[in-house]
Amino acid sequence: MFLFLFLVLPNLYVAYRTVSLLSLSPLHAVIFSLAALGLFLIQALGIAGERTFFPHWKESLASLVPVISWSAYLLYGFVSILFVYLFFGDIIRIVWHLISMPENPAGFDRTLFAAVALAALLTAAIGLWQATAGPAVKHVTVPLKNLPAAFDGFTIAQISDLHTGPTIKRPYTQKIVDITNELNPDLVALTGDFVDGKIAELAKDVEPLRDLKSTYGSYFVTGNHEYYWGAEGWLGHFKALGIDVLPNEHRVIERGGEAILIAGVNDYSTLAMHSANACNPEKSIQGAPEGLVKILLAHQPVTYELSEPAGFDLQLSGHTHSGQYFPFNLVIPFFQKYYKGLNRHGDMWIYVNTASGYWGPPLRAGVPPEITLITLKRSE
Repeated sequence: MFLFLFLVLPNLYVAYRTVSLLSLSPLHAVIFSLAALGLFLIQALGIAGERTFFPHWKESLASLVPVISWSAYLLYGFVSILFVYLFFGDIIRIVWHLISMPENPAGFDRTLFAAVALAALLTAAIGLWQATAGPAVKHVTVPLKNLPAAFDGFTIAQISDLHTGPTIKRPYTQKIVDITNELNPDLVALTGDFVDGKIAELAKDVEPLRDLKSTYGSYFVTGNHEYYWGAEGWLGHFKALGIDVLPNEHRVIERGGEAILIAGVNDYSTLAMHSANACNPEKSIQGAPEGLVKILLAHQPVTYELSEPAGFDLQLSGHTHSGQYFPFNLVIPFFQKYYKGLNRHGDMWIYVNTASGYWGPPLRAGVPPEITLITLKRSE
């Protein structure tokens, strides 16, 4: 169903409307349809094959896998944008024909198609540039009541949704690490969805995370994608990289004779798995000293349903990518209450990182990737 809705349907619609709007002859329509089928098969092979065919072809076709992956995801990204643009272009065309029938309807349709296709191509080009340029640093100040004086100005670098996998490799991870280290943070928070593949395939691509530097260490929590690829194994691998993992656990950070609490939970999706160690903010602070400012690392923003009643002061999340690229960033508010930036929910702050990488299409048009530098400030 997922493949039909998000892969087959957009390709069918784009192909059908292209043939219709360009008024192609039967021969040209057949040629175009065969070309469209070929492009669809590239997408299907690159996206579905990531989990099915590629693992068996890695050795014999290793040099082709990156080419297929990049081609597939770029094509799919362009088609997804063109699908939306054509849909709204069709609405404009129908309304225009109802209001004032053009003297040359076929010419009008071809002009509209050309404009829509050019706009989609431009959007995809901008998206590719913003995705591959690497993340910008976003500076955010969070006022916290009862923050100890020793922690006034304490900085947390948040990296989220890196998605190392088919198109995000070691050089991009190294860029993330270099930018983060230049910030000289007190602590690094890694809020899930760091991998889209198995350890054997991606170990070298996440290796630069070993070099993250901060005063009080790096802390990791799982996102939903870790569970697609063996979360327990990946947790062990991140530990081996010198990163502290927080599966419903906490750590007390001491500075200048005072302390705050950093906790983490397994991804919210584990609640549906009925796991014995499902997402549980209350469990994450069991045995913790009373009265400390509490900061939670939770991949999905919706975890606020559990974390705010548990008494947390700040939750750091990711997951949404804020829609990842235009025009889908306009839709995300209908599906996520908190989808980017700093938000207030009851007595708790929620910060949602818009992703340090990308998932699927290497596009970030209008929603550039980010590393967040959060500064804690004492407030009355």
